[in-house]
Amino acid sequence: MAASASKFNTFLFFKLPAAWWTGVRLRELNKEKAVVTVTHRWINQNPFKSMFWAVQGMAAELSTGAMVMDHIQESGKKVSMLVANNKATFSKKATGKITFSCEDGYKIGQALQKAIETGEGQTCWMTSTGVNEQGIVVSVFDFEWTLKVKS
Repeated sequence: MAASASKFNTFLFFKLPAAWWTGVRLRELNKEKAVVTVTHRWINQNPFKSMFWAVQGMAAELSTGAMVMDHIQESGKKVSMLVANNKATFSKKATGKITFSCEDGYKIGQALQKAIETGEGQTCWMTSTGVNEQGIVVSVFDFEWTLKVKS
């Protein structure tokens, strides 16, 4: 069963306070999809009156990482997870409420299963797309997650 969004948001407050204070919130989480929102405010803006790229990155990363954490927890194994690479593209100023969605849960599930079966580290690229309230894509982030079963 997927962990609740409210538990992840409490986790944010204590373990990732920069994300919490800038308004990053997990809204939906299941095995295949995660949705995170963040609203443009004074605390997360850049000098150009739009959302700072790093705040978008925190929201995008959470939409992938929450699924990674959930899959690991469900496996019952001790697995290390780390972002090895990331890339991003920005296509429009991020203002208003931005929603980041990742639907790559199946990819992390396959990589985790292979890591558990083989004992070898695995990597998995996951994509998170941020859209504004009008449904226009403002940014796309790709994260390469590494997984390794701890001995």
